[in-house]
Amino acid sequence: MVDDITIIGGGIVGLATALQIQQTNPSLKIRLIEKENALASHQTGNNSGVIHSGLYYKPGSLKANNCIRGYHLLLDFCRTNGVPFDICGKIVVATEENELPLLDNLFNRGAQNGLTGFKKLSKEELKEYEPHVNGRAGFFVPQTGIVDYTRVALTYAELLQKNGTEINLGERVTEIRSRLPQQEVITAKASYPTRLVINCAGLYSDQVARLTSKKVNVKIIPFRGEYYKLKKEKEYLVKNLIYPVPDPNFPFLGVHFTRMAKGGVEAGPNAVLAFSREGYKKSDINLSEFFESLAWPGFQKVAAKYWRTGLGEMYRSFSKAAFTKALQKLIPEIQQQDLEEGGAGVRAQACSRDGGLVDDFLILEEAHAINVCNAPSPAATSSLAIGETVAARALKKI
Repeated sequence: MVDDITIIGGGIVGLATALQIQQTNPSLKIRLIEKENALASHQTGNNSGVIHSGLYYKPGSLKANNCIRGYHLLLDFCRTNGVPFDICGKIVVATEENELPLLDNLFNRGAQNGLTGFKKLSKEELKEYEPHVNGRAGFFVPQTGIVDYTRVALTYAELLQKNGTEINLGERVTEIRSRLPQQEVITAKASYPTRLVINCAGLYSDQVARLTSKKVNVKIIPFRGEYYKLKKEKEYLVKNLIYPVPDPNFPFLGVHFTRMAKGGVEAGPNAVLAFSREGYKKSDINLSEFFESLAWPGFQKVAAKYWRTGLGEMYRSFSKAAFTKALQKLIPEIQQQDLEEGGAGVRAQACSRDGGLVDDFLILEEAHAINVCNAPSPAATSSLAIGETVAARALKKI
């Protein structure tokens, strides 16, 4: 029997996409294929659990629109399905004089994106929110929250299976053959004829996209983000979430403090090139994938532009003292002995051939395929909105 839609990738975006299609048209036969033996094993299961407000993203971009819509859809979903979350708010802190104009720009961008309830904070007012923080000024974002995204994703999966969606675990897609009017998705275990393929394969989304099209001009470059955790007796130093002003010379948010939905406080992450697409440890090395990253013309241009900042990130990866020093900019009381090793995540960052880290979500369409080729943070917050976007495109095709 031919499936109507086959979704590749069992992370939060693939599951949300399946759910939005199922809810829009319950009569469609949907299959989701995941290469691991468990869902949400990669970006979904290794992120910091922040519900993003939509503060950082270019107004009108897919990230801005989907994050803000996804935020409300996510909260409604959690309330309806009993998934705990906490809208605790966060503060963004300028620790140096030269960051004050950047702080103002960020505040204005949030207003452009429709966020309300912002509150600018003086040095003294920062202490009312986070007594141990160091900063010249900042602002409070009331919309930011925390949630366990693995639990969210597994709740999506429960609803999908309850309503008839097939979920195949432990099957890596090796080939997609076009046998018009249908496609054939092939794994090591079986072959699945389908009318439409949707690729939500995260760290391997570019490789899966190349199975459907020769016109894919991006490559996923994996960046590992490493965390420390505050020791239990030092968790009092952080009440909720504390973020720095992002460095405009680096496309990541910088090290910050996050109270976790499952308990504890994370400190980090840094951002270093991973030597494997699933390189969660420094010792995880896949030479083929590593050299593939180094050989990509776009990455070579990115490396030339950001090499100095990148070396600093790499140094912090190997030096706990340097990592601690970066954290002390926000909380001077933090000492090396207050930190214990935490987890790590790998960000699937698309890089174009001509040398840009793709800043927005990227969805590429073929006649019989839709490829979600760039969905890093805030994709978890945005998942139901991305799913809605992809579902609308998919339903037009079939």
